[in-house]
Amino acid sequence: MIAAGGTGGHIYPGLALAEAITEARPDARILFVGTPRGLESELIPAAGHALNLYDMVQFAGQGWRKAIVPLSLGRATFQARSILKRAGADVAVSMGGYSGIPLIMAARTAGVPSLIHEPGAVPGKANLLAARFGNHVATSFPQTRFSGVERRHIGYPLRQAMTAFDRTALRPEGRATHGLDESTAMVLVTGGSQGARSLNQLALGLAERWAGRDDVRIVLKAGARNHEVVETELATNPGAHLVELVRYIDRMDHAYAAADIGVFRAGAGTVAELAVVELPSVLVPFPHDEHDEQVHNAEPLVASGGAILVRDHEATADRVGPLLEERMADPALLAAMAKGMRDSARPHAAADLAAWALDLAEAHQ
Repeated sequence: MIAAGGTGGHIYPGLALAEAITEARPDARILFVGTPRGLESELIPAAGHALNLYDMVQFAGQGWRKAIVPLSLGRATFQARSILKRAGADVAVSMGGYSGIPLIMAARTAGVPSLIHEPGAVPGKANLLAARFGNHVATSFPQTRFSGVERRHIGYPLRQAMTAFDRTALRPEGRATHGLDESTAMVLVTGGSQGARSLNQLALGLAERWAGRDDVRIVLKAGARNHEVVETELATNPGAHLVELVRYIDRMDHAYAAADIGVFRAGAGTVAELAVVELPSVLVPFPHDEHDEQVHNAEPLVASGGAILVRDHEATADRVGPLLEERMADPALLAAMAKGMRDSARPHAAADLAAWALDLAEAHQ
């Protein structure tokens, strides 16, 4: 039984885990649990998995919302225990977030082994609470610490479509998709599903800086809420001809293969993907995290030489432009960064997490 709810950062690793379990044990039964409030109600059934829901509210909020959390947690734990018993589950796995807490608490009271996956470098509050009721924690990052539990550095689970990435095989098709020949360098800029205004402004600044060039292309995914604004600003940008502004990237593997270097936020899933696809990157962490979580997410890639860290307030064309220019002009530098990414990659994270979950399940039978 897998709790994967709230955001894609919890759901997609959960789907990767399910895929890896099925690969290892085709006879395994997999059931997802979550809440009615997250994306799981859409994404998990769409992936072909059964989903049971319990009623749990987020920890965030003030006043009456915060006051009802204990009552909601108790009710959701009772519901999760009923689901566990009814399904005859042999192991409970939480992929993090508030929706996983009831499952781990229910597993403790039902005598079912449990496993928690922490996606970020800095443990989330929900997982710190859940870990009080579980004995096993898998982390995406080597520096993540939990006390009082068995901890293993597993990595961030990615689906096989990404872990099977082959840059050499995909690059010709990816370059053709973006209308590029090998004489043109591609810079991929994306701030995640919602976009990031600072990265959009950086891309526009780079376009203006490189307006006189014809050997570079910026592929920019500005995010749904920013697309029209960026489109309007591009109309008067002298480097507009260098920018391919896209609403959505259907084949992210093609974009990764076509790119020579990229500029990204440093979410846990993003840095895991960048390492696996070996894409040299400039990472601009989200600046408003309470504990600088994305800075810590970026640290292993920076330490290995695969990425350069630039703070959000410094992410200007004057600062980032020279960094990109130096590397685009030197294949050896790009190759060294790609190796740094490769050294940081954990392509078998989903399989390793699945193996641990199956071991716990088999010990329970």
